[in-house]
Amino acid sequence: MEEDIRKDIKWAQINRDVLHSMQRPRRVYWIMLSVCIALVGAGAYAVAYQYNYGMGAALLNRPQMWGLYIATFVFWIGVSHSGTLLSAILHITQSDWRKPIYRSAEAMTAFSVMTAGLFPLIHLGRIWDFYWTMPYPNERSLWPNFRSPLLWDLVAIMTYLTSSLLFLYIGMIPDLAICRDNTTGWRHKLYGVLALGWQGTDRQWRNFRVAYLLMACFLIPLAVSVHSIVASDFAMSIMPGWHVTSFPPYFVSGALYSGCAGIITLFILLRYTFRYEDYLTFPILDKVCKLTFAIAMVWTYLNLIEFASVWYGHNMFDKEVLIEKASGPYAPFWWSMIVLGMILPFALLSHRIRRNMKLLMTVSLLLNVGMWLERWMIVSPTLAKNHEPYTWAYHWPGWVELTILAASFAWFTLLFLIFVKIFPSVSMYEVKEMLYHRRHVSDRLEREADDDSLLVAKEEAS
Repeated sequence: MEEDIRKDIKWAQINRDVLHSMQRPRRVYWIMLSVCIALVGAGAYAVAYQYNYGMGAALLNRPQMWGLYIATFVFWIGVSHSGTLLSAILHITQSDWRKPIYRSAEAMTAFSVMTAGLFPLIHLGRIWDFYWTMPYPNERSLWPNFRSPLLWDLVAIMTYLTSSLLFLYIGMIPDLAICRDNTTGWRHKLYGVLALGWQGTDRQWRNFRVAYLLMACFLIPLAVSVHSIVASDFAMSIMPGWHVTSFPPYFVSGALYSGCAGIITLFILLRYTFRYEDYLTFPILDKVCKLTFAIAMVWTYLNLIEFASVWYGHNMFDKEVLIEKASGPYAPFWWSMIVLGMILPFALLSHRIRRNMKLLMTVSLLLNVGMWLERWMIVSPTLAKNHEPYTWAYHWPGWVELTILAASFAWFTLLFLIFVKIFPSVSMYEVKEMLYHRRHVSDRLEREADDDSLLVAKEEAS
């Protein structure tokens, strides 16, 4: 049976490999960085164009007042969940195979929340009035509307972002000390400040373990509550197809689904770009794929429950929206969501696909395409055919929305590319702990086997 990580790796080699990945980028890194900067620049131009000419430039109108912006906001909030939950839950359950990948998963969480937080501001129109959403008494002696989902989202996003960044930073402190002791110049000064005087004493390790465990226990219910609040943006309304009590668990499972698919994508990119074959191994990728498939089946089950409850229910408006999704103008996208989100995950059951990096990369990207389509199919079809026939109108995104959508993916990728060149993308100290534990267990088993064989030999001799 293959090991999650090679046992013969020297501790000094772990430091060299990770520190080397932060120093000398390959050509593919600069190509990806250039493409991301160009797309982010195009997105900034689209945002400026929209503010100069109004929200009509995004083709948003009544009743289609949300469009791609809110659908993409929900998508990025969903992607952010798997990193925290994967790291926190597997840390509490003491699953060693998470250790080489959890740093990149936690970084993905933080950057996804940063990307998601941009869309309510872009959709706000008058971005300079964003402070109205904050819960404070303003100069007109009026409090913001605490019944507004916009306020719920702001509080949830800011709490989740702060906690995720703190969780990411606390877990990096021992590695930052390693970087401090092995670098010079501005990096040495930066890591010296961020390491907070870490010397690796017994007291520091005890306090570190307690703080990290408490943060993990705190983040699990927080992550679930954040996406439940986002689901309540829809479920608290009376719009057909939205007023569903199963939306919170449905959104949470969808968030984990898209996030795990994102982890597979980042896993393959890091393995190829930084030559992390010794750390990001096939057995770890195999476990992530199986976890993704399990979560995909939960999401599929909740989807089928929703379809069945609408079809066999007595709400004619909900049934009309469901029929419209399957047979109306949005039908190609709805059926694409069904194929990519419900049927394609069965490809992860194939051992051959799980071992083929190119095929697995394609599958992971298509899974997230399906999950983005699922968010869009929640928003646009309901707004297109709600309770009032005189407001029925279909929405097809224009160049402004599509450019900002592409720029959001480039913005996320750009943040991640900058992160992996400043901070270690693989946890050095946890990989060392993993190796020490494996070697200790292996040595103990060998000693027990030798003792057993010696005892058998003595019994045979006697």
